[in-house]
Amino acid sequence: MNGYNFHSTLTDHSLSLHRRPVTTLQLNMGKLCNQACLHCHVDAGPNRTENMEKETVDRLLEIIAATDSIETVDITGGAPELNPHFRFFVSQIRAMGKKVIDRCNLTVLFEPGQQDTAEFLMDHKVQIVCSLPCYTEANVDQQRGKGVFGKSIEGLLMLNALGYGIPGTGLELDLVYNPGGASLPGDQKKLESDYKQRLHQDFGIEFSTLFTITNMPIHRFEHYLNREGELHNYMDLLTTNFNACAAQEIMCRDLVSVSWDGKLFDCDFNQMLDMPINGSPISVWDISSLSDFNDKPIKFDSHCYGCTAGAGSSCTGALN
Repeated sequence: MNGYNFHSTLTDHSLSLHRRPVTTLQLNMGKLCNQACLHCHVDAGPNRTENMEKETVDRLLEIIAATDSIETVDITGGAPELNPHFRFFVSQIRAMGKKVIDRCNLTVLFEPGQQDTAEFLMDHKVQIVCSLPCYTEANVDQQRGKGVFGKSIEGLLMLNALGYGIPGTGLELDLVYNPGGASLPGDQKKLESDYKQRLHQDFGIEFSTLFTITNMPIHRFEHYLNREGELHNYMDLLTTNFNACAAQEIMCRDLVSVSWDGKLFDCDFNQMLDMPINGSPISVWDISSLSDFNDKPIKFDSHCYGCTAGAGSSCTGALN
């Protein structure tokens, strides 16, 4: 977006951000999803056909094994559980001793063929991160579709019954909050306290941690902002709330993102904007290890203000 220069902002704050060793590999297993959320930067939905193939999965397993610094494999989509190779991939990564995160929309657990997905995740001690943008039905259904809140609550209760989110079980269940419109998230700790109180009071639900994530001004959310005439106001909000401390901990310093077809990016948002890592197209078949990217520059653009505004934003919530 013209008029918003992230590189200049970094220079003004004497910041030079390069990659550190890759500790998190985040991959998009496909854009197929049983939902079509308003804020979805992936533009995922029921009619998308992009899905990661088995040969790409196999190549990723080779790269994970060859990259000693990787601690976590963060699996997203779409609804990653709808990929036919999801369970094979998860089981192989866990056999390597790596932590696995499944970014689950909760309602997918009730789709045909997914009836035992929750038990599979439990058996492999997969960390589950679920989007629940509010603890009230009206707000969730407005953002994610009619009936989504009820199904989400049902899914959380099912996960609780398996031990997820219950202290002492080792089964981590995290929730994700993102604002319903053109605003920054509130204080993460305060929102987590509110969520825990309301969900326990209203439904008897427990969970581990709440992550607050800023809506990125790209794709579906950018189109929404344009329709509402709010895009420039939102960009002004992000830029005026730039946080230099949060900028030093942005997730792309330690993370590499992989698309459903094996292409490599600095982060999930750059992936959706087709901004390849190192500035030129590269895929999992062009590298032997993710260590190849250590100390390399990061591809920035105006949307990066979304990760550095306020308390900062990452796939694991606030940064500061």
